[in-house]
Amino acid sequence: MKIITENPSQTKKLGKLLAEEVLKSRPGKRAFVFGLRGDLGGGKTTFLQGFARGLGVKDKITSPTFVILKRFKLGRPRFEYFVHIDCYRIREAKEVLSLGLKEIMADPKNIVAIEWAERVKKILPGNTVWIKFDFINKNTRKIVAKSKHDK
Repeated sequence: MKIITENPSQTKKLGKLLAEEVLKSRPGKRAFVFGLRGDLGGGKTTFLQGFARGLGVKDKITSPTFVILKRFKLGRPRFEYFVHIDCYRIREAKEVLSLGLKEIMADPKNIVAIEWAERVKKILPGNTVWIKFDFINKNTRKIVAKSKHDK
């Protein structure tokens, strides 16, 4: 999937629509994991603000750069938590293992979104959906989502 958004509102709306589709699906054997890549200011957190709203999260979504991980209770029958992780300050993948990332990703009732996911790529599951954010100009972004099944 490749989409161009022309402003932050469209980027949020795209995130919301994706979340609504995830909620319609059945949990698999593991968590839904989304790996977000892109430059600073590229739209990752803006996208996740919309994504969280689509999941029903009422809390304000900010980048958890300093706390690294935030967990939001979803209160849904199929999915229990939305886990937002920011790996910007991570130097080695093993640093996030101490936060229980393997256990979080193993739980099929979790939906996990990881900003700067390329920094921990080697510990992410094969079913990770990768979403890349590219600047086109000040407001416009090219957003490309791929799973390992995409050609």
